[in-house]
Amino acid sequence: MRKILGCILSISLLAVPLPLLADTPSGVSDLVGARGAGGETQLQERGYIHIKTDRGDDRAWSYWWQPQRKQCLSIAVVEGRFDSITETPAPDCNQSASSGSGDRAAAIAVGAAALIGVIALAHQSHHHDDGQHAGDEASDAAFERGYRDGLYSQDYHNPDRSDQYSSGYGAGVNQRQRETEHRDQDGRGAAGYAPKVNLNDLLTARAPGAETQLSQRGFMNVYGYQVTDTSYTFWYNRATAQCVQVAVTDGRVRYISAIREASCQSHQR
Repeated sequence: MRKILGCILSISLLAVPLPLLADTPSGVSDLVGARGAGGETQLQERGYIHIKTDRGDDRAWSYWWQPQRKQCLSIAVVEGRFDSITETPAPDCNQSASSGSGDRAAAIAVGAAALIGVIALAHQSHHHDDGQHAGDEASDAAFERGYRDGLYSQDYHNPDRSDQYSSGYGAGVNQRQRETEHRDQDGRGAAGYAPKVNLNDLLTARAPGAETQLSQRGFMNVYGYQVTDTSYTFWYNRATAQCVQVAVTDGRVRYISAIREASCQSHQR
């Protein structure tokens, strides 16, 4: 009986990591956990070409293309090591869909780009919360539209109340803030010679406290609305000409986005 139980336990322990390994392409599964420099050397020796690297909040996302296999890899690097390696559509490696392995994800990515009239998607798979493009063209197109609006400081415009648009907008705002951190050292959203009010410390703050701080720093709430579990409010500081949009999810500030002054002026009471 003990031998039987021991065998069952051994089999169960061996089975635990199999789902994780199944998500990693077989030709590079041995690189999960490798140090970044060594892993990159191994990828190059295996014929992969580095395409680009995007920095996230707690990790970097590196994209590699293998022209012989027509394979695009997305690699999450955490604390200098390869944390995960997944295959992703060819467009994520700046390749056309016809260059890819022909999987459905590549077709969806290209179809989504066609739906919104762009040549290629601005977002990559890692911008989605689950690390994968949406399962259909319309959903990925909605995410892309939101991502572009957030990335390029456009107003939040979600007449269909799409969760994908909302998620995309937040991802676009986060990416823009990472790319313009040099401006955040002095504040968020002010332009020209106007004094700037820094709001960086309010990120992740509880909503009531953040609203109190916004008021104390000269902002007034001019507009707001709710989409699923996230509320969006517009705040305007007339003295500094700053207009910001604040997104609150689960009672905490999810992001603060600087937007055009006209967006606040049009809703002033």
